[in-house]
Order: sequence, then structure tokens, then C-alpha cells
Amino acid sequence: MAEFSAEKAKQVLEDGAEQAKELIQDPSKIQDLLKQIQDYLEGLPIAGTTFAKVPVMVSMVKSYITKEYTEVSPKVVVSLVSAFLYLVKKHDIIPDSIPLIGRVDDIAVIGLAINLCGKELDAYSAWKEAQKTAADTAEDPE
Repeated sequence: MAEFSAEKAKQVLEDGAEQAKELIQDPSKIQDLLKQIQDYLEGLPIAGTTFAKVPVMVSMVKSYITKEYTEVSPKVVVSLVSAFLYLVKKHDIIPDSIPLIGRVDDIAVIGLAINLCGKELDAYSAWKEAQKTAADTAEDPE
């Protein structure tokens, strides 16, 4: 069985960076990848705390691609897309079919992406909440 470490997770993100950069340039391909991520999460019996931020990650990438939110470094978006690519590809370092430990590499890659991009994800979440509050206020002016 393959051993997975934080260093290997970092290498995964670096290895996927070029493909991520290409995908970011094509909104239809990025939308397809984001749909695959949504399907992946729905297939997990339990998402756990590591995967809890994945919907925020997906939302930030969508907002960046549509130019709704651009207050984030393109490097952050590339890191997130690279992590998504690892989740949906068929050749994991530790196959997902291995009970209990098959998701360890996926968790490590997503965990590293969250660790690297945490401040940006928090800033995006705050921005998104402010947008929601502003929309709610505009709908219900008292």
C-alpha cells in the first residue's frame, strides 16, 4: 500500500497546476469539473470536517471564473482547481476502493489546499455573506 504524506499532497497540487491553469481558461470545462466535485461529495458516506469547506472552495472558483469575485490570487484558484482535479481523477495514490483508508490521500490534498488558501476562503465567505445581506436588505427595505 502506498504511503501518503503532506509532502506528497503538496506535489499533487504542484503537478496539477498546469492542467488547472488550462481549465480556468475554459468556463465550460471548469463547470464540468465542479459538477464532478459535487457528484464526488454526494457519493461520500460522510464528508467530515475536511470536506466541509469544499462547497465554499467550489463557490469561490465559480465566482472567480464568472468574474463575480476577483479579489483572490489566480495562484489560489489554480491550487483549488488542482486539488479538484486530484479528487476526480481515476488514479489515486491510495485507491478510493480500499475501505476506510481509500480517502486518506483525498483528505490530505483537500486539507493542504484549505491550509494554503484558508485566509482567501474566509475572505470569500465574508464577501459572500455581505452580498447575501445586501441582497436581503434590497429586497426588504423598511
